[in-house]
Amino acid sequence: AVLTIHLPQELDHPQSDRIRKETDRIMSRAYIKKIIFDFENTEFMDSSGIAVVMRVRQRVRDLGGAVTLRGVRPQARKVLDAAGLDRFVTVE
Repeated sequence: AVLTIHLPQELDHPQSDRIRKETDRIMSRAYIKKIIFDFENTEFMDSSGIAVVMRVRQRVRDLGGAVTLRGVRPQARKVLDAAGLDRFVTVE
């Protein structure tokens, strides 16, 4: 199955925590082969957003799946590039 996560306008620590918990809950109930993080509405992201993507990526990879980042805006792209995330996930 494919899970698309529509990220909020600000992806900070409290939002990242909520997304991580909800994603864990969904993944415990369903076999997810691919996760798409939709950044279309995200104007701000801090390092906690990177942590969420990496943690989810690890869980999906353990299941033989993959993570894709879609619609990444310039500010979030700078944070992702600084972390070298494009080595671990597909960025559309």
